[in-house]
Amino acid sequence: MATDLLFRGVAPALVTPFTDEDDVDEAAFRTLIERQIDKGVSGLVVLGTTGENPTVSKAERRRLVDIAVNTADGRVPVIVGTGTNNTEKSVAYSTAAVEAGADGLLVVGPYYNKPSQSGFIAHVEAIADAADAPIILYNVPSRTSFNIEAETVLHLADEVPSVVGVKEASGDLAQVGDILHHRPDDFAVYAGDDEITLPLLAMGGDGVVSVISNALPERMSSMVRAGLDGDFATARTHHFDLLPAMRACFLETNPVPIKDVCAAMGLIDPHVRLPLVPMEERSAVRQRVLAAFEEFLDVEV
Repeated sequence: MATDLLFRGVAPALVTPFTDEDDVDEAAFRTLIERQIDKGVSGLVVLGTTGENPTVSKAERRRLVDIAVNTADGRVPVIVGTGTNNTEKSVAYSTAAVEAGADGLLVVGPYYNKPSQSGFIAHVEAIADAADAPIILYNVPSRTSFNIEAETVLHLADEVPSVVGVKEASGDLAQVGDILHHRPDDFAVYAGDDEITLPLLAMGGDGVVSVISNALPERMSSMVRAGLDGDFATARTHHFDLLPAMRACFLETNPVPIKDVCAAMGLIDPHVRLPLVPMEERSAVRQRVLAAFEEFLDVEV
């Protein structure tokens, strides 16, 4: 299997648009993908945390992957979130994604179970043995209560050829630095939080799997391109311009705020599936979220 990086730059962690009737809004999903590609993103992540993957049925998963693969049409890689806290289910999701034409898999650290590091290694190895596709590990201990340690990431990078990168959302820059310092040359490290993208790029990272890109793909791509080119003065300017909006995306549980922003831009309906609920229309939090995006709302449509 080729070990070239799946992408360098920005890959939006795509929201999954739903209608008011709680159905997948396929037309809105296609439009969202086309807009992302048109605005310069380098990849697409489907069915990640921001895509509300725990509430998406098996049939809906396959349909969303089919739409993403067909709409992207080889212009950018499509990476599908297939990791769960059940190895057998993760294998099934991964093989189905590969059959549908996915270019890569995103495998999150198992949540709730809280496995040992060796248990996670065995989990990833089982997925890699079953599914012939590059794997990006996804470390987000704030949601999983499980940290994929730097030593574990580096072990998998060295020992499992299909493990080609990590999305790091631990917020621990020391851990990120250890991975970047000791990683193989062909192993990618991506920010998993928009706000740490700039420091990660400064340390030699490869980009970001981005929430804010759902609304502002061109702005986020410009920032990351500048950082990858070594133009950190320009990257810093973009970073500080976008920082209030980045933080606003987490004033309530992601993806509730970013869906509301995208709805304000006329891109999707703000509907989220239970147990998430939308922000109340006149709530102070919603007003803070929209205010953080105010200067951008009429620009990137």
